[in-house]
Amino acid sequence: VQLAESGGGLVQAGGSLRLSCTSSENIANFKAMGWYRQAPGKERELVAAISPGGSTYCADTVKGRCTIFRDYAKNTLYLQMNSLKSEDTAVYYCAASSADMAYTIVTVTGGDLDYWGKGTLVTVSS
Repeated sequence: VQLAESGGGLVQAGGSLRLSCTSSENIANFKAMGWYRQAPGKERELVAAISPGGSTYCADTVKGRCTIFRDYAKNTLYLQMNSLKSEDTAVYYCAASSADMAYTIVTVTGGDLDYWGKGTLVTVSS
């Protein structure tokens, strides 16, 4: 499985950004997809996740500013982030899993997904 992120770049604080993730596999077959980020000197953290049924999760750090959604026709996962803050600066990774219960594992127990993109850098200037 190959995942490829795009849409990163330099954004001013208060602005918005939409990240895209395309997949070599049909995204409808994944049991969970998500977005992670890793800021310099910090551990990777889950930003948002979506289940096959459309349930969504956004981390407390981005809740109210985050929307995760997908377009099956374009076979693409998206992350819309609004009201960006300097602390949102990070490399953002798209991830996916075909494992059963993946969405629950990721959002409840903190487990990882199986397939990863190479990441896209988002820099928020204050």
